[in-house]
Amino acid sequence: MSNHAAPGAITARILFATYLRCYFVGAAFNTRGLQNVGLALAMEPGLTAIYRDPEERRKAWKRYTKIYNTHPLWTPFLVGVFLSLESRIARNQFPVAVLTQVKSTVVFTLSAVGDSFFGGSLTVLWALATACLLTAGAPWAALFLGSLLFLGLNAFKLVTFVLGYRQGFGALNHIKRWDLINWGRRIKVLNAALLVILWTMVWPKGLDVLGWAGGVAVVAGLALAVGRFRMNREVLAGLAIMAGLLFLWIQVS
Repeated sequence: MSNHAAPGAITARILFATYLRCYFVGAAFNTRGLQNVGLALAMEPGLTAIYRDPEERRKAWKRYTKIYNTHPLWTPFLVGVFLSLESRIARNQFPVAVLTQVKSTVVFTLSAVGDSFFGGSLTVLWALATACLLTAGAPWAALFLGSLLFLGLNAFKLVTFVLGYRQGFGALNHIKRWDLINWGRRIKVLNAALLVILWTMVWPKGLDVLGWAGGVAVVAGLALAVGRFRMNREVLAGLAIMAGLLFLWIQVS
């Protein structure tokens, strides 16, 4: 580093600005780099502070213009890790290859974990629980639950951002110990129970056992058609809606 300006320090103000920019990671989503523009926007304050030499800064920027895509809730954590690694790279404590390895492996691994835990488990729990509360005539409880989960998810983003920046590559060990994949499976079991409860609450009154069993069989058949036979979901959803409307019309008439 003798021919370049010494690396600068990242202040609390820069970290706060970086964290806020993580909320816009998908604002410029594109088919070439996916979320790379949003990632570069989030990294800009930190890279400007770390690399005072324009040429070194330009090289660092190029590392974030390539393809990047992960679950949005993981972006603050990854940006924190990237900033920590960039600080060490600027001081010749880590080679650039370490950052390249993280971007090419960990990013997509966390994307799969995020889609499974947040997208396929937690948000479904949120939706089903809210539907049950609204059906039961408890809108304020649904509002409280939504506010609690909303604040919890934002707290998760902030905590993981700080964790990623403080511990860098080592923070991945903490994430691994959380075992989110298995927690996602447990939540899916709870979601199945909530779905049965919701069906019980909204199912037409006076329906006999055979009608109930037939409805459950139809839903199970649609799930089998999508999961096993890879049938088009939009077509099946349309058929399910038409069948449901026909069923309700028969019950009313």
